Amino acid sequence: MALTSAPLTLPVLPLDDEVVLPGMVVPLDLNDTDVRAAVEAAQAAARGEPGKPRVLLVPRIDGAYANIGVLGTVEQVGRLADGDPGALIRGRDRVRIGAGTTGPGAALWVEGLTVEETAPDPLPGAVAELVKEYKALATNWLKKRGAWQVVDRVQQIEGVGALADNSGYSPFLTTAQKVELLETADPVERLKLATAQLREHLAEQDVAETIAKDVQEGVDKQQREFLLRRQLEAVRKELRDLNGEQDGEESDDYRARVEAADLPERVREAALKEVDKLERSSDQSPEGSWIRTWLDTVLELPWNDRTEDAYDIKGARDVLDAEHFGLDDVKERITEYLAVRKRRTDRGLGVVGGRRGGAVLALVGPPGVGKTSLGESVAHAMGRKFVRVALGGVRDEAEIRGHRRTYVGALPGRIVRAIKEAGSMNPVVLLDEIDKVGSDFRGDPAAALLEVLDPAQNHTFRDHYLEVELDLSDVVFLATANVLEAIPEALLDRMELVRLDGYTEDEKVVIARDHLLPRQLERAGLAEGEVAIGEDALRKLAGEYTREAGVRNLERAVTRVLRKVAAQHELGDRELPFTVGEGDLRALIGRPHHVPESAQDPAERRTAVPGVATGLAVTGAGGDVLFVEASLADPETGAAGLTLTGQLGDVMKESAQIALSFLRSHGAELELPVADLKERGVHIHFPAGAVPKDGPSAGVTMTTALASLLSGRLVRTDVAMTGEVSLTGRVLPIGGVKQKLLAAHRAGVTTVIIPKRNEADLDDVPAEVLEKLDVHPVTDVRQVLELALAPAGVEVPVAA
Repeated sequence: MALTSAPLTLPVLPLDDEVVLPGMVVPLDLNDTDVRAAVEAAQAAARGEPGKPRVLLVPRIDGAYANIGVLGTVEQVGRLADGDPGALIRGRDRVRIGAGTTGPGAALWVEGLTVEETAPDPLPGAVAELVKEYKALATNWLKKRGAWQVVDRVQQIEGVGALADNSGYSPFLTTAQKVELLETADPVERLKLATAQLREHLAEQDVAETIAKDVQEGVDKQQREFLLRRQLEAVRKELRDLNGEQDGEESDDYRARVEAADLPERVREAALKEVDKLERSSDQSPEGSWIRTWLDTVLELPWNDRTEDAYDIKGARDVLDAEHFGLDDVKERITEYLAVRKRRTDRGLGVVGGRRGGAVLALVGPPGVGKTSLGESVAHAMGRKFVRVALGGVRDEAEIRGHRRTYVGALPGRIVRAIKEAGSMNPVVLLDEIDKVGSDFRGDPAAALLEVLDPAQNHTFRDHYLEVELDLSDVVFLATANVLEAIPEALLDRMELVRLDGYTEDEKVVIARDHLLPRQLERAGLAEGEVAIGEDALRKLAGEYTREAGVRNLERAVTRVLRKVAAQHELGDRELPFTVGEGDLRALIGRPHHVPESAQDPAERRTAVPGVATGLAVTGAGGDVLFVEASLADPETGAAGLTLTGQLGDVMKESAQIALSFLRSHGAELELPVADLKERGVHIHFPAGAVPKDGPSAGVTMTTALASLLSGRLVRTDVAMTGEVSLTGRVLPIGGVKQKLLAAHRAGVTTVIIPKRNEADLDDVPAEVLEKLDVHPVTDVRQVLELALAPAGVEVPVAA
C-alpha cells in the first residue's frame, strides 16, 4: 500500500536513458550541465539548513520526463575514478512530480509529493513465498556470474519494497523495465514484477546455454566423423594396394606430370615424395592444397630451359651502341663477357666445377644516366630474356628467399618468381635500386642477397619455399644503385663495380637528338618532320635549362617544348613544320634556370668579393660545384674561435680546423695577417644549408677562401678546386675526380685544381671535357694559392 505526504520543492536532476531506484547509490558526472546545475541548486538551498542537499532524480526518456522520480541526497562531491568531478547520490523515496516552480540556481525546480510505502507485517504466506522465490532466483543468477560477495547482501534484505528496488542494479533490465518498476508504487506488485523479469532473463540464459551445448556437441560429432572418414580412407587405400588398383585421378595426374617433366634428379625425388603425401591426404585436408600449389610451382619452373646466347660479338656491341650513347665501360664489360663465354663454349668449358659462366655487375651512378634501361639493352644484345626485380623499399627477407610452406599463402621469393617469369634459367635479371633495400624485424633482405649474388654459391641457391637447389650460376645479374655507400660492404664485394658518372654536354646533345627527340615526338602526336629542335637549342636545354648528371630532366624539357609547339599549332598560332632554335626557347618554356657563373656579370658573381672560393663535390645526383664563404668577426663584438654553418659532417668540420691551423702556423710565410685569426672570430659557411655535406675534399677550398679573406685578393672566377689538405700543407688525393670534372665543365669553369696523386684518374674523363679544361695537379697548398688567387693589384669591389 502507498501513501503520500506533504509536498516538497526540489531541483530536478534529469537522468538520460537511466533510472535510479530507492536504495541505490550512484556516482554522477558533474561535467554534465544539468547534473551540475541540480547539485549546485540543492547545495545552495541546503546552505544553513540541517541535513544533506536533496535533488529529484527523474528519468528522461527521449526528452520526456517520467511521472515518478526519486528523492536523492547528495552524499559526497569530489572526483570520480577517472579524475572528472562527480557527486555520489543515494536514492531515498519515490516522489510523484507536480507543477514546476522557482528556486535558486539554473536548475529546474518542481513540487512533488513523497510516496510512502507500507507492507503488511507479518507478511502473508503468499508474499513470504514470493520473497523466498525472488531471493532464490537472484542467488542463482549471481552465482552464475561469480558474484558470490553480493549473495549475502541480497539474502539480508528484509523489506518487500527494498528487495524489489534492489533489482535496479541488474544490468539485463532495459530502461523501460526499470521505469515500470519505478512507477509501480505498491511494493508487493513491484516485487512480483521484479520476480517475473528475473525469471524471464534466467529462462533466456538457459536457452542460450542449451544452444551452446548443442553447437559443441555438433562440433564433437564432426570431429568424430572426420576421424572415422580418415580411417575409412586408410582402409580403402590398403584394399586398393592389395587389389593393385590406382589412387584418385588428381594424384595420378600429378605423378604423371612429374614423371613426364624434364626435372633434375634431386628435384624429381622431392616432387615424387610430395605426390606420395598428396595420395595419403584427404580432400578435406588443407595440406593437400599446399602440396598441389608447391607441385604446380615446381613444374612451372624452367629447370633445363636455356636460351642460346648470341655470339655475334660485333653485332652485340652494335646493338648496345644503337640503344645507348656513351657508357663505354658497361659496353666493354658486356662485350668481354660474351667473348669469354664464346671461347669457353667453343672449348667445351661451359660448366666448370658445377658452375656456369654467369656475371654479377653493379651499375652505380646518379639518377637518369640509363642504368635501368641498360639492362634491357644488355638482354637484347645477348639474345636473352629480361626480367626486372624492383628492390626499392623491400624490408622483408622472405621477399628474396621466399616463405616457409607452413605459412598460409606462402610464395617463393622474387628471384624464383623472376626465373619463372622469364621461362629460362639464364635470363638477364635487373635488381633495380639495390641501395634502397631496408631492414626491420622481418630480417635483412640485403643479407639474403649475399648467396644470390655470389658466383661461388649461387649454383646451389635454396629458396625457403621450394627447399630444392636452384642453379643461378648462368644468370646475368645487373644491380643498379645511386649511392655506393648505401650498399652493404659484404654485398658489394660479391659484385663487379661499374661506375656511370654522367654525360658530358656533347653526349647529352647526341642523346637528345638521336633518342629522346624521336621518342617524345611520337608521344606528343607529332610526325618526324613536323617539329625539329636545332643542336644549338638542345645544347642550351642541356646546359642552362637543366643541370644534372643524367638526361631525365633534359627529356622533360624536350617534352615541354614539343607540347608547347603542338598546343600552339592546334590553336592556330603556329605553322608546321617548325624548327625550334636557341632564340625560341625563352618564348616557349621561359627563362633558363642554370646560368653558368662565368656568364654572369663580374660584379654579381659569388667570387666577386674576397673570402669566397669554388669547390667541387660529389652528391647522389652526380658531381656539383660547391661554394665556400669565409668572414671575420668584428674584434670588438665577435668572440674569437671558429664557427661552421651549412649542415656539415664531422670530417668536413675537421678539415676546416686543419685549414685554419695551417694558415695560423704558416701565415708569415704566406704574407698573411695571421694576427686577425687569433683575435677575431672566423666564420665559414657552405651555402645550401638544407643539404648535409661531409668529406675531406673541401680542405683546399676552405684554405683558399680563408687566404683570400686575409689577403684581400679575389679568387679567380674560372677556377674550381678539390683536394684534402694536411697540417703541413700537403694536398692529399680524393675520390670522384671524373664526376667533379664533369660538374666543373657543366658549370662553365675552365681551370680545375686537383691533387697530384689523382692525375691517373684523368684517364677516365672524356677527352672532349679535358680539352676544354685546364687541369692543374698540385702537391702543396702554396701552389693552389698561386693558381687560384688573383694578383694583388686587382681592384677589390666593396661588399654591400
